[in-house]
Amino acid sequence: MSVQMLGRCASLLFLVAAISACSSAGGGSSNRSIQCQMSPSSCMHEGSYEPGEEEFAEQEAKDLNRAASKKLRRSGWW
Repeated sequence: MSVQMLGRCASLLFLVAAISACSSAGGGSSNRSIQCQMSPSSCMHEGSYEPGEEEFAEQEAKDLNRAASKKLRRSGWW
């Protein structure tokens, strides 16, 4: 087998591995998102936070809620 052929095979294997990793990561987060929409309490954090983490999470939630409200108003649902 030539060096050029080995390079092509290695590139192909890398591409397949990258696509496989991306598709499996995306599917899991999508399932988690659906689970959180159906049962929000199942996605609540339980336990202690690291310093500053709780404030960050609360601010992030406020920002996401604000963005969702704007999107609903623009679409005519609100």
